[in-house]
Amino acid sequence: MFSHVMVGVKDLEASRKFYDAVLGTLGQAPGMANNQRYFYRSPTGSFGITTPINGEAASVGNGTTYGFKATSPEQAEAFHAAGIANGGVTCEDPPGWREGPSGKLFLAYLRDPDGHKICVVHRPG
Repeated sequence: MFSHVMVGVKDLEASRKFYDAVLGTLGQAPGMANNQRYFYRSPTGSFGITTPINGEAASVGNGTTYGFKATSPEQAEAFHAAGIANGGVTCEDPPGWREGPSGKLFLAYLRDPDGHKICVVHRPG
């Protein structure tokens, strides 16, 4: 459905450090530089960070969450820990199992250095 998601950031290098760390726990290579942006590419799409090209300040979307897929609860925990160690802030409930309409999920939420809300989710088989 999606080809990519691009997130505006205030400090490109601080955000690169954060996303290299959290996405690295999911097996993702470090971001590739491209015209004042970094891209994290996978066979199913790309995630990018950039300072806004219009020169305006980057801002956070109210109600917006960017979700990433983990292969295990341990990988999700590592993602969360890497985020905290690299300038992120925990939010929502602590990492753990949740029951909902879509079944049992392991979720962990963070705010990145700019305040964007991100989530890592593991759906058991």
